[in-house]
Amino acid sequence: MKRNQFLTTALSIGALPFVSLSATACQSQSTRTGFKVKAGEARLYGRITLKGVNHNIMDLKVSGKDTGGGMTIFQQTSISQGMGTPLHIHHYQDEVFYVIEGAYRFKVGKAYFNLEKGEHIFLPKAVPHAWTQVSKTGKMNVLFQPAGKMEEFFLTMAGLDHEPDMAEIDKIFSDCEMSVVGPPLTLN
Repeated sequence: MKRNQFLTTALSIGALPFVSLSATACQSQSTRTGFKVKAGEARLYGRITLKGVNHNIMDLKVSGKDTGGGMTIFQQTSISQGMGTPLHIHHYQDEVFYVIEGAYRFKVGKAYFNLEKGEHIFLPKAVPHAWTQVSKTGKMNVLFQPAGKMEEFFLTMAGLDHEPDMAEIDKIFSDCEMSVVGPPLTLN
């Protein structure tokens, strides 16, 4: 009898994370209506101009608040030729880029990819990656799934009153569930 009580208790405790996850999913804050975001506009926060890794402009198109944390989508207007992200890892998110205009170079793991208008690239979570802007200007849509802390990351980078050094960039990445693992990708 004691063995059966032990097994019942153990199974009940083991199921708690799944019950908790299920309840959280049902209580998400996702929107129940569709919405439109006009070209050149952002759904929330206005236009976000980054500092540090580049000086590009980010427009939030779909917020993690809209999707219960399921995803977020930004449109990036690229004005920082030769500047991009340091080699980094997203611990919890997959990423998809779609090039609307311009040209970019990506490193994903050990592979390099050149992307131009109309092309997509998938960056799996936990795989080191970086990108840089090849063309003088460009534009990309960037989807993060799940949303994680990406809105917080971009707002923090844009809210700085100075250009951050690599130690500060590393801390901001870390605070937003990413790790810098190498230098930025260059055009050479």
